[in-house]
Amino acid sequence: MGRVRWQERIVIAPDLHHGDPCIKGTRIPVAMVIGSLADGMTPEEIQEAFPQLTGEDIRAALAYAADVVHRDVLAPLLPPPMTSLPYPGIPRPPGQW
Repeated sequence: MGRVRWQERIVIAPDLHHGDPCIKGTRIPVAMVIGSLADGMTPEEIQEAFPQLTGEDIRAALAYAADVVHRDVLAPLLPPPMTSLPYPGIPRPPGQW
């Protein structure tokens, strides 16, 4: 089984779900599909919740996510915790880690 061509099943349009990638012909964001899989739902459970989705749609969402991760530079969402002050003897400003 080859990889699904996500370009045939995923659309990105400014007037559709704030420009987020969605499954073509729906308002279902790719992030919702990927998040549901990450939360432990099976493709069958996702299809039960959203009957308009096909197995190919779910695989297209995964293919899209794989391409995005492969092409984008990823950075941590949170800064690492500081174990010491930046300069000894000078307190950190309020609100900074």
